[in-house]
Amino acid sequence: MTELFSEEKIIKALDWTYEKVLNGIPGLDSAEELARSYLKLEGDLHDKANSLIRWQNTKAGTSGFINGLGGAPLMPVTVPANITSVMYVQVRMIVAIAHIGGHDIRDDRVRALVYACLCGNAAKDIIKEVGIKIGAKLTEQAIRGISKQAIVKINQVVGFRLLTKFGQTGAVNLGKAIPLVGGVIGATFDSVTTNAIGNIARDTFIPTRV
Repeated sequence: MTELFSEEKIIKALDWTYEKVLNGIPGLDSAEELARSYLKLEGDLHDKANSLIRWQNTKAGTSGFINGLGGAPLMPVTVPANITSVMYVQVRMIVAIAHIGGHDIRDDRVRALVYACLCGNAAKDIIKEVGIKIGAKLTEQAIRGISKQAIVKINQVVGFRLLTKFGQTGAVNLGKAIPLVGGVIGATFDSVTTNAIGNIARDTFIPTRV
């Protein structure tokens, strides 16, 4: 049975996920704790973010990682469990990168930029609309310049794009968790997409090397 899916449900699911990412869930570090573990590594912020992105693509798709998502049924909107899992993995990665870049991950404006990053390469155009150029230094002044109206607009665009994306993959029609194949999440967890999202997040929240 196919649930009616909407942009509003996507954003509600993202908001729920974001709060879980900030506070952590049993068995999994919060995004801030994850970021701190990478900040201890050698190298510049780019190196640390790259290490985090690589980890996401080799470890985050395993069943052991996703087993910690036991709170998913408590989500206030009906979203297929496979989408919930992928959403959590990707949002936590982006938020951790934002923290590595020194940004306030509890700021609603930073949250909006995190959501935009979920759109992959399309994030460049979405973020450009609010006067921010990916790859340039993201200053606190630039973040403060993002209005409430801009946040609403970003959320609308992100909701539409993610709804389209999930519809194209058929994920919206899956009313239950996808089967695990060899202990790894199936095709819905796309490491190529996650890598692209991580790169966009890095280039958004951490200045490009000179």
